[in-house]
Amino acid sequence: MKSAKPYIEEHKQRFLDELIELLKIPSISADPAYKNDVIKTSEAIKTSLEKAGCDHVEICETPGYPIVYGEKILDKDLPTILVYGHYDVQPPDPIELWDSPPFEPVIKVTDLHPEGAIFARGSCDDKGQMYMHIKALEYMTTTGQLPCNVKFMIEGEEEVGSEGLVWFVKRNQEKLANDVILISDTGMIANDIPSITTGLRGLSYVEVEVTGPNRDLHSGLYGGAVANPINVLTKMIASLHDENKHITIPGFYDTVEELSAEERAKMAEVPFSKEAYTKALDIEDIYGEEGYTTNERNSIRPTLDVNGIWGGYIGEGAKTVIASKAYAKISMRLVPDQNWEKITELFTNHFKSIAPKGVTVKVTPHHGGQSYVTPIDDLGYRAASKAYEATFGKTPIPQRSGGSIPIVALFEKELKSKTILMGFGLDSDAIHSPDEHFGIWNFLKGIETIPQFYHFFTEMSE
Repeated sequence: MKSAKPYIEEHKQRFLDELIELLKIPSISADPAYKNDVIKTSEAIKTSLEKAGCDHVEICETPGYPIVYGEKILDKDLPTILVYGHYDVQPPDPIELWDSPPFEPVIKVTDLHPEGAIFARGSCDDKGQMYMHIKALEYMTTTGQLPCNVKFMIEGEEEVGSEGLVWFVKRNQEKLANDVILISDTGMIANDIPSITTGLRGLSYVEVEVTGPNRDLHSGLYGGAVANPINVLTKMIASLHDENKHITIPGFYDTVEELSAEERAKMAEVPFSKEAYTKALDIEDIYGEEGYTTNERNSIRPTLDVNGIWGGYIGEGAKTVIASKAYAKISMRLVPDQNWEKITELFTNHFKSIAPKGVTVKVTPHHGGQSYVTPIDDLGYRAASKAYEATFGKTPIPQRSGGSIPIVALFEKELKSKTILMGFGLDSDAIHSPDEHFGIWNFLKGIETIPQFYHFFTEMSE
């Protein structure tokens, strides 16, 4: 297959300008105040797919935000690649920690990105990576390089659980029929160390509420006489880990997949610098479950983290009050063989059981999903590996990710096809955090590499 480099170089500025316009739209699916912006983004994606060469594009309504579906079918006897991505983004909070406004994209040169990086919410997760696929299609259709059929399914609820997508996939198996699913919503080890994500952790996300007295109380008149929900909640949360950072929920580890010594040894080959890791995060030391390395803790081991906690008075100055309620949001990242619904049940039962007298506890599940593993002997993985070899000049390393894309397991169950995760971001891109960014080199490298996957997958499918 011809290299896409000349075409990319000729249209580089236009590609960047188009992505920047897309990043300006605050498509925050978690906040109903941005509903019109989410819808506006879906319409922009539809237009982009039409211009890129899809013969048919439609906005498909769901119980939630719409899905943009597009296709270009050359010959029904040829393989079909289904591209998945999402156009919604995380809330930008806390905005005061951004160096530039989250929806006013700017390009800055950094040590890791000497060619510049686009700083904006959604630049890497997932608008930038999703848009690589649209521009790769444009290249292939414009130059006559598209070797097979392609379908696109771009959703607007990934950051809030993909409920609309689940509804859509279950009702459209024939429409979405494919030979392989291609996703770029992950990362790689480094620009000079390409890698392919072969595993994703599952997720259970809950919100807890601890209620004490029926109203806020004066801390002088009632302090020491009634249970303080904030004190109780923090103590309950602290008890969820023991001194070895092991999760204390009964049954939590019962089905955890234990990797062999050989597999762990292979993981240990991935470059890791404790000094660089701690320096990048401005922390004194690494932290985590005893008996495992940092790379293992954030990929093959389950975790439990508090994502938010609140209650009582948090305004300026002082207010001596015992709050009636305290709240926390808690996520558990899960590994193969852990069922997210079962883990949610175990958490709920345990959390309620450790509550002392004087308070009541409510646990509200938000969303979740199963873990996923792609075998490295799979045809799609082998085609992806060849694609990286063609553009990076070296064989990519298979790597399990600590992140979650809950719908990937659903795809295999409902559509009976494997998913290949070709991510081009870096861990340092600050996704879900202030100053999220995506390297221009990475963006363009993705556009260059994706057509190679189409070529090798089609060739190896014959």
